[in-house]
Amino acid sequence: MNSSPKLAQKEVSMNGARLVLELLRRYGVKYIFGYPGGATIPLYDELYDFPDLQHILVRHEQGAAHMADGYYRASGKVSVCMATSGPGATNLVTGLATAFTDSIPMVAITGQVKTHLIGNDAFQEADVTGITRPVTKHNYLVKSIKDLPRVMKEAFFIATTGRPGPVLIDVPKDIQEATYTGPLDVPMDLPGYHPPGAEASPTQKEQVEAAAAAINKAERPVFYVGGGCVISGAYKELRACAERANVPVVTTLMALGAFPGNHAQSMGMLGMHGTSYANFAVNNCDLLVSIGARFDDRITGRLDKFSVESKKVHFDIDPTCIGKNVKTQYPVMGDVRTSLKLLYKHLERSERKPWFDELRKQKREHPLVYPGEGLQAQFVIDRLCDLTKGRAIITTDVGQHQMWAAQFYTFVEPRHFLTSGGLGTMGYGLPAAIGAQMACPDEEVWCVSGDGSFIMNIQELVTGKRLRTPVKVAILNNFHLGMVRQWQEMFYEEKYSEVDLSDNPDFAKVAEAFGCAGLTCKDRGDVDDILKEARKITDRPTVIDFHCVPSQNVYPMIPAGASLDQIVHYPKEPELI
Repeated sequence: MNSSPKLAQKEVSMNGARLVLELLRRYGVKYIFGYPGGATIPLYDELYDFPDLQHILVRHEQGAAHMADGYYRASGKVSVCMATSGPGATNLVTGLATAFTDSIPMVAITGQVKTHLIGNDAFQEADVTGITRPVTKHNYLVKSIKDLPRVMKEAFFIATTGRPGPVLIDVPKDIQEATYTGPLDVPMDLPGYHPPGAEASPTQKEQVEAAAAAINKAERPVFYVGGGCVISGAYKELRACAERANVPVVTTLMALGAFPGNHAQSMGMLGMHGTSYANFAVNNCDLLVSIGARFDDRITGRLDKFSVESKKVHFDIDPTCIGKNVKTQYPVMGDVRTSLKLLYKHLERSERKPWFDELRKQKREHPLVYPGEGLQAQFVIDRLCDLTKGRAIITTDVGQHQMWAAQFYTFVEPRHFLTSGGLGTMGYGLPAAIGAQMACPDEEVWCVSGDGSFIMNIQELVTGKRLRTPVKVAILNNFHLGMVRQWQEMFYEEKYSEVDLSDNPDFAKVAEAFGCAGLTCKDRGDVDDILKEARKITDRPTVIDFHCVPSQNVYPMIPAGASLDQIVHYPKEPELI
């Protein structure tokens, strides 16, 4: 997105509400995901005159934020969510925190009580800028109509540059009603904000050359790829570098698809529920090359035991991330795509046969497996991947189903796996899927959810029905809060406290009540037919309730606080497939 377009220089005269919408249109915004209220009535009143700005009426403001988030993750284009003051604005907080943790740019616009009422405990007043400061990259409270064009321009620039993130603009009702006279394009005032540009700095070039020399010299290097590679659009450059240097690639949850999962050099996902061979590669390499990743705790496990024999290269746009958790010998600060373009020129081919032989051995000895009896959630994912050839856009909620989707769906394209990685937000999947479908109307979009997560934002089925989006929802229903139950089984002496969801509703009937299609699957032999039936429904959302084995756990697993070599596998059983 062009965050600083050249707008008309002639003076205009319009109220603040119209000014906001006019600037959104000129900044290339196509959709506004929102829910109206008293403090945003002027904005909604002016929407009548902006037919090219399509407003999507959600059924909860959290859904609006997740839809804007999913829209960006699927398309790379910034979208907007909007809410009224007080409870409307506070309902955005979880969605903003989700986006902030995963570095997702969006602009949130909230209404606020009139400026003379701020601080007086007025009806539906909340200190929105104070509340959201920890979960936004930046936020604004607009106190003068003269500031509005500058604030709007800065918001899009801040959201989309450097390490991206959400920006919130709180606009009091009287500012929306006030008259602005002046140009639409005004200078920004950001004296302390200097994000890296597309052009490499001399320091960045030197750092890349040092990193390239280390890669060329290494006998057992690994590329450890994170979500920053997707955000920067560096997937082509990543593949070119990996193939030229002949380096195995592991990806984080946020980077699935950035490097094709079916590529011979792919070792899959690393970390707590990553593949055994990915974690082996990281723990036994002599050079770990982090590309847009941040060494978070779900990746490293016990820090003092993490890849101790390797030297570290760290490509990142955010200098505060480099060396924060793990000591880095070769820092490379700047846009990842720019860095990888430079890196490619300095890389040399090396066969590294002993290293790849060992990794292939690990793949053979520790493949991803699951029991073959009953309706297994992993089997559903396997079949979905096969039928869609790994090319559907998959959103998830958070829990066991999220990890199974990451493990057993082979992503071959970037921006096709949308999930809450850092915050772990239940209720993310359905609204994110609707946002992704709006961004990519010709793509097949599936929300893989759990019975605990799905019900948290189930109301957005109405939004999907109104839009006639053909989003498919596969509920891997094990009648439990599955991941919590797994931890209670493994680490809390099987004390299953408050994880029983046996009183779940009939999700297929609930879907039908919302005006969507509803299907139920209880038998392994019916999975293919029901998936195929769902794929034929193109005029409304479809919900499939898969009644899965309730006691299944996610493996492999590295227990919290353990090291990567303390991985727990499935028990050796003959029926494993």
